[in-house]
Amino acid sequence: MNIIRMLIGIPITTIILVFAFVNNDLVTFSLWPFTVEATVSLSVVVIVLTILGFIMGRLSAWFAYAPLRRELFKRKKENRKLSEEHKKLNTTVDSLKDNLENLKAQTVEKKEGDDSEKAVPEFFKGVFSRFNKNK
Repeated sequence: MNIIRMLIGIPITTIILVFAFVNNDLVTFSLWPFTVEATVSLSVVVIVLTILGFIMGRLSAWFAYAPLRRELFKRKKENRKLSEEHKKLNTTVDSLKDNLENLKAQTVEKKEGDDSEKAVPEFFKGVFSRFNKNK
């Protein structure tokens, strides 16, 4: 983007400067409702008006994009909040996974130590397999 800006800006700037310094005549300016008159070189007027136009254009663009910048600021703030919430939820999920692994390990140890609990699920497996064979 900066290269395009330079490719357009440098020729325009040189044309304005050449135009300003070639036209070196004196010009008299007067403000209509007032009686103020000023005699100034035309090159100074061209350069000052060019700089003033540039500044006004930049200010206009800045004000035009103010709603967009405001919305961007809101989105960034919301994004930070959601990111913090995401980190908290990840921490919660990790702790729940650890708890699940611990519970699984405890149930495996319990099953290995107690044979009576093994017999009940095997009984139900046998009952359900009978229903499946009848179909």
